Amino acid sequence: MTTYEKSDAAIAALTPEQFRVTQRDGTERPGTGELLYNKEVGIYVDVVSGEPLFASADKFESGCGWPSFTKPIEPAHVNELRDASLGMVRTEVRSAHGDSHLGHVFPDGPQDRGGLRYCINSASLRFIAKSEMESEGYGAYLDQVEEGNA
Repeated sequence: MTTYEKSDAAIAALTPEQFRVTQRDGTERPGTGELLYNKEVGIYVDVVSGEPLFASADKFESGCGWPSFTKPIEPAHVNELRDASLGMVRTEVRSAHGDSHLGHVFPDGPQDRGGLRYCINSASLRFIAKSEMESEGYGAYLDQVEEGNA
């Protein structure tokens, strides 16, 4: 069983933008994230802990300016918390083991896929291509990254 955790080494390896987003609850500017238009097949993991968060099969183009997903690949790895900052109430999404700020979830996603839109900062994610999943220890999730759905 793989364990995922936040470590000083992982925090030290973050870029300034990754640190601002994951550790200081920041938000990258819309349309600027490197994974926004990624169409490759694979999974998205927490840049800090490595815990699997989202699959390419659940990614969709929402037009919001951030990568959007219909559901987490492993629900136990995602915590949803009430966020009353910025004068509004939203649901913040954080990784369970790394405690990284990921983004927010909204109830305006595709109705035929559950109705949720996980709006996630690219800076909080590391993408692992399907061809590298086995060697990086994510082989158990290969069945969740269907071809052509990215």
